[in-house]
Amino acid sequence: MKILITGGSGLLGQYLNLKLSEKNKLLTVYNNHIGNCFNFNSIQIDLRDYKKLAEIFISFKPEVVIHTAAISNPSISQSIPAKEIYNTNVEVTAKIAQLCDVNKSKLIYSSTDLVYAGYRESMLGEDAKLIPISLYAETKLMGEVKIQEIFNNYIILRTALLYGFGLNHSTCHFHKMYNDLKNGKPVKLFIDQFRTPLSLLEASRFICELIDKNITGEIINFGGCERLSIYELGERLCELANFDKNLLVKIKMDDKPELPKVADVSMNTDKLKSYGIKQKNIEEAILEILRC
Repeated sequence: MKILITGGSGLLGQYLNLKLSEKNKLLTVYNNHIGNCFNFNSIQIDLRDYKKLAEIFISFKPEVVIHTAAISNPSISQSIPAKEIYNTNVEVTAKIAQLCDVNKSKLIYSSTDLVYAGYRESMLGEDAKLIPISLYAETKLMGEVKIQEIFNNYIILRTALLYGFGLNHSTCHFHKMYNDLKNGKPVKLFIDQFRTPLSLLEASRFICELIDKNITGEIINFGGCERLSIYELGERLCELANFDKNLLVKIKMDDKPELPKVADVSMNTDKLKSYGIKQKNIEEAILEILRC
């Protein structure tokens, strides 16, 4: 199958490069950092260059497009103009959806669990109330809306907190937490923010499986099977990697006023499982990460 990946040098994108290249013809695109894209058929592009983007669709003719590229930090720096964030996260998504429609490509869009109202209840279904409180989450939800307005050949994945080891330049909170604990440094972790974390290894594997299924016009909660706080995730890591739990420092969201306060966006993933996707529990997933 011919698959186009945007954000190919990102945290998830590099794992997708590795997994999807095993059985498919891949074109992965990147902007500022090349990551592992140099090992694959790849092109450097600013996705806001719509002429070049259209030429890629015409020449490569992708059957599936996996759109992971975004300005993705929920606590985006004030130095980035809101218009630039909107153009990247919303307008680029709309253009990719239009090109997919014209070229008969399926679009798999990586959204976020942060589109949900994070204060109402736990284990949220896909029909739960949507109240994004960060600019990042708001623009990801707007991207969802644009896609649904344009065509129906899509899968929208409301992606949970991704964890694991970043490849090359990419990193994530789990990776930093691992390095700090390994080096005997204390780590401050929220005890009052709950998610259904998903390992990067599983995320790339699940997307590979979803591509082969006849799914269109669906929004799917894309996460792990367990609800836990960030502090509890740190505890599990300490237990499995033999790190000192005394290095874990309990903090609350009020201790970080600069961050959007999202108390609980843990997701019900029954729909994901209904497509035959089998999730590992947290212990199994962390052990898989540590073995890599």
